[in-house]
Amino acid sequence: MSDELKIDQRGHALWLTIDRPAQRNAMNSAVLQGIRRGLEQAHQDPAVRAVVLTGAGDKAFCAGADLAKGSGSFQFDPSQPHAEFADLLRYAQTTSLPLIARVNGHCLAGGMGFMAMCDLAVAAEHASFGLPEVKIGLFPAQVLAVLQHLCAPRHIAELCLTGEPIDARRAAEIGLVNHVAPAGELDAKTDWLVQRVVNKSPTALRRGKVMMRAAFDMSFEQSISFLETQIMTLALTEDAKEGRASFVEKRAPNWSGR
Repeated sequence: MSDELKIDQRGHALWLTIDRPAQRNAMNSAVLQGIRRGLEQAHQDPAVRAVVLTGAGDKAFCAGADLAKGSGSFQFDPSQPHAEFADLLRYAQTTSLPLIARVNGHCLAGGMGFMAMCDLAVAAEHASFGLPEVKIGLFPAQVLAVLQHLCAPRHIAELCLTGEPIDARRAAEIGLVNHVAPAGELDAKTDWLVQRVVNKSPTALRRGKVMMRAAFDMSFEQSISFLETQIMTLALTEDAKEGRASFVEKRAPNWSGR
C-alpha cells in the first residue's frame, strides 16, 4: 500500500482513496501504482464484488497530473513504448469487477480518465469536471480513449477545445456521471449504488462486464454472434442455476460466485 493511495475494504466493496488532499489529489507514479495494486488485490479476493475509487477530502477527486516543480509529470522516456497512466487505463479495461467513481470534488484532466475508466460514477453537487490541458499548451490525449464513448462527440469536443469546466448537473445531463448528490449525502448515495451492485450474482457481474466491454466496439453481427455464445455459457454456471431456483422458490438467492 502507498502512503498516497489508501485501501479500505467495506463489506463486499474495496475502496481506493487517493490521499494527497494538499495537492488536490493530483496523480503521480505512486498513485498510479497504488491504484493498479488495489485493483489487483480486489480481483484476488473472492469476497470483493466492486471497487470504489475516490479522493481524500471534499475539494478534489483528482486534479490530474501533479504539475509542481520536480514532480516529473510529462517527462516521458521515448525509449518506452507505453506510458504509466496509459497502462493503468489499459489494465482497468481488462478488469472484471464493477468500478465505481465517487467524485467528491474537482475532476480534471487525468482525473477525468480515472472517472471514465470506471463503469459507474456518483458526484457531489459541488464537483466540477474539465479538460483544461489546452490552457497549458497540451491536449487531453490519453483520457480520450476512455472518455470518447461516454457522451456525444460534440460534448467531448467542447470540453477538449475550450478547456472550460462544467458542473456536476451538466456532467449528469451529458452522461459523464450516473447520479449527483448533495455533499453531505455523497457517501449514502455511493453506498446505495454499491449495494445495488454487490447483492447481485458475482458470476453474472464478472462475466457480464467482460462481455459488455468486448461487444462495445463490435459490429452488430460480430456482437450478436459473440453474445449468443456468452449467454449459453453463463446459463451453465452455478449462480445462474441458483438464480432460477430462487425465483421459482420465491426466496433470496445464495450466490456462490461460481
